[in-house]
Amino acid sequence: MTKEIRTLTVMYNASIIHKEIAYFRGAVIKALGDNPNLLYHNHIGNSSYRFAYPLIQYKRINGKATITCIEGGVDVIGQFLSETSNPLMIGRRETKIEVEKVIPEKVMIQISDSFQTYFLHQWLPLNSKNYEQYKNAESIVDKIQILERVLIGNILSFLKGVGIHLEEHLDIHITDITKQDIITYKGVKMMAFDIAFKANITLPSYIGIGKNASMGYGVLIHK
Repeated sequence: MTKEIRTLTVMYNASIIHKEIAYFRGAVIKALGDNPNLLYHNHIGNSSYRFAYPLIQYKRINGKATITCIEGGVDVIGQFLSETSNPLMIGRRETKIEVEKVIPEKVMIQISDSFQTYFLHQWLPLNSKNYEQYKNAESIVDKIQILERVLIGNILSFLKGVGIHLEEHLDIHITDITKQDIITYKGVKMMAFDIAFKANITLPSYIGIGKNASMGYGVLIHK
């Protein structure tokens, strides 16, 4: 199945560090007042959650506060762009934000005849179960195979989230692990990876892949 999807990435002039992404998200939601669209926060009332791929994502790209919108998120970002009051409180820091760059994109998601090259930044592939498998793997080849299986699952989850059910074979090869860190998210330590990989599918840049995609993890760049 092929489908054209829309993305819109809005980069602001405000410099933030990675841990301030959550504060930036909070400032955006607060600026929208009492009735922000569900896609900005994914909470339904006080006790429920929208368990689906996030269509508005908060990121740090080139050191700057950034919002990436996908499909329905593109339709509602105007609420923030038109209603934003400056300055925003990012944590305890009063910050005046201005749009620095807007990147609209339409990408036909489809299996490609040739491999596409991607980079994935601060990807969180490991849960408690596959972390043990990864830790106990005897060779780097075995570790890469575990990560490749997770990456295929993460990409299929993204595709499902934008209404694409892939019938063809998805082929992925991790070509390099450029960085590997231990990060703490909501008090939980996780392994974060920067990787390069090739895949036989076209995907848009700046979307989030994997866990915590709405909060600046797993940022994909299509080279």
